[in-house]
Amino acid sequence: MTASPPRVTLDDRVQCSGEVLMQEVGGEAVLLDLASERYFGLDPVGTRIWQLLAAGAPSLAQVHATLCGEFDALPERIGDDLLALVGQLSEAGLVQVSSGPE
Repeated sequence: MTASPPRVTLDDRVQCSGEVLMQEVGGEAVLLDLASERYFGLDPVGTRIWQLLAAGAPSLAQVHATLCGEFDALPERIGDDLLALVGQLSEAGLVQVSSGPE
């Protein structure tokens, strides 16, 4: 039985892999993982999350705060969606998650 990856929290920091290229097309993004040669598509919200992560946001809490100011949705929903996407990006090897505050 394999261990599940650690749960991502808003206290975590995220660094985008240097092996990923991003191209925006019509408000959405396509990510190319050069290591695996796999493509990943992001909707407009996912694209904005990627932009904030790539800009070096100090923590997911800061990304969450920015998204809450930009999108008209409940903060809990934004947080759940943010953590789910970061978990998927981490599992795919597109980002590295570091636990806890700096």
